[in-house]
Amino acid sequence: MGRIRILPDNVANKIAAGEVVERPASVVKELLENSLDAGATRVRIDVEAGGKRRIQVVDDGCGMGRDDAMLAFERHATSKLRSAEDLLSISTLGFRGEALPTIGAVSRLLLETHSPEEREGTRVEINGGKLIAVDDAGLPSGTSITVNDLFYNTPARRKFLRAESTELSHISSLVTHYALAYPDKSFQLRTATGDLVNVSPAASLRDRVFQLLGQETLDEIIEFGPLVKNLELPAHATPPGEAPERPEIRFRGFLSRPQIQKLNRNSIYLFVNRRMVRDRVLLHAIQEAYRNLMPGHCFPVALLFLEMPHTEVDVNVHPSKVEVRFRHQTLVHDLVRDTLREALIAARPLPAFPEPAANATGAMESGGRNTIHTTTPSAALTLTSPTVQPATERFPFHAASPLSGEGAPTMRELTDALYSPGQFTVTAASEIAAAVVPSATVTENPDQPMDLRELRPLGQVRDSFIVASSASGLWLIDQHAAHERVLYEKFVFDRDQGAVESQRMLMPYILRLTPAQMSLWSTTLSEMERSGFEAEPFGQNTIAVKAVPASVRSDDVEKLLRELIETFERESRGYTDETARQRIAASVACHSAIKINTPLEPRKMEWLIAALSATRFPMSCAHGRPTVLRYGMKEILKAFHRI
Repeated sequence: MGRIRILPDNVANKIAAGEVVERPASVVKELLENSLDAGATRVRIDVEAGGKRRIQVVDDGCGMGRDDAMLAFERHATSKLRSAEDLLSISTLGFRGEALPTIGAVSRLLLETHSPEEREGTRVEINGGKLIAVDDAGLPSGTSITVNDLFYNTPARRKFLRAESTELSHISSLVTHYALAYPDKSFQLRTATGDLVNVSPAASLRDRVFQLLGQETLDEIIEFGPLVKNLELPAHATPPGEAPERPEIRFRGFLSRPQIQKLNRNSIYLFVNRRMVRDRVLLHAIQEAYRNLMPGHCFPVALLFLEMPHTEVDVNVHPSKVEVRFRHQTLVHDLVRDTLREALIAARPLPAFPEPAANATGAMESGGRNTIHTTTPSAALTLTSPTVQPATERFPFHAASPLSGEGAPTMRELTDALYSPGQFTVTAASEIAAAVVPSATVTENPDQPMDLRELRPLGQVRDSFIVASSASGLWLIDQHAAHERVLYEKFVFDRDQGAVESQRMLMPYILRLTPAQMSLWSTTLSEMERSGFEAEPFGQNTIAVKAVPASVRSDDVEKLLRELIETFERESRGYTDETARQRIAASVACHSAIKINTPLEPRKMEWLIAALSATRFPMSCAHGRPTVLRYGMKEILKAFHRI
């Protein structure tokens, strides 16, 4: 007797359920997508016990007739596909025809539906994949599906479900995603304790973000788009004699300022053609857009909406339909990365001091009054004169020269300017900033870093943080991080121009490596040489470093080289020439920048602020840490109970 046999339908359905229905949120996703595909304008989801006991999804969509209601429980029965060619251009959220039979196989399911074209509605009851009853019923137009006792007949799967609160959080996240994707529709998520989501149709996407995420989140994110971009396909991708393809992609969304840093990706919402997706290509593109603006282990708040021809994205990758595959993955990745990066640079958002909670300041009510108790740690605050007189010795290069270009200062000059006396040779800082900031980046928004050009340095805290003021409030500048940003952008420009200065060492530095590190060094050698390093083999697993970038001080060489090796070793799997360039530039800038605990004269503080204002992205250092923090006048007035 043969070993291969056909599985019974009830077993096959339970296997399919394991692919499609992982948890209660999976049920909500399938039913919610069917409601949206049915043209619903209002969707209500009722949940009990985190979805384990009961899930009900009610919509006002087109509904179904009796025959369709019966056929919907057959495997691979669908109204959304007609031929294999349709799989190449899927425009609906659901399409596989697996949702209802697989959900019905592992629950007690009740379908109630009514199409306006029919006189009566239909009620279908399914238990564990078996048809129990089909009846006519007087029902409103639309569809209601109730799923009771999920996984009641597969106890092993039920045991894998998490706590009710955890399962409910997954459902809430899912409904939030689709409410964002469809701001023109009404969504309600109800539990025994009240509504978790209850939003009416919104006039705009921004209004929907406010409804779901609140004003505080809206204040911390930057809106961009809608933008229209075209994918530039390589010449070999176009058949001879045909016009080159340029698929159009539409972008819009919201990005958080770099100082908003999450420890997971839960605040990243991705949509492709209004489909919620979880895609590594897009996640990596977002991470790359924030490179050198945010620490690598942190994540932003991001809402990204992409619209593209359906032929450009394959949604038939996984039964859950959450993963997608782009036809031109690399081009989409680079286009998304560059678009988001441009949006961040154009907005140039500034970090601000977080508003303290009431208990953070020790606010207490006493006899009907608010008594504020504050404790300030002792700090050495050295204040210079609040009005620094213009001087002729301020900046180590001509005021008409930008940081990068002809006549610009060298890396060594930018490094020595803060350490060495007597290096300031030309005009006032305000004139310098006006000259080095391209006019195209000037904005009239008072919250933007053009305020940096108006700052008056007041002094230092612990010889590490510059205190400054402007009409918009009080500022703190991290002198090391600010100088690092200046040096980073200068180094990147010089590297791209092939003009990185080197300094030869009096004695070569001998660097001993492991075999794996030696292999990595060989891979990165050409990029290291372009970045001002000179090294050659010096025996087995040993190299002799003869030259380093001119701005690096001799006592920092060993630490710099070790840091680069460890960085390349840690990121060896994702190594590219571009990432190597950025890592080298960031490390060189960090080790060349002025250190903390370094006293600065008033004119040097002015110099640093002016140089920072001339950079493209002044709010973060090369490693993503903030360079400046602003305590705005509104926050100051609130802290003193003036408003």
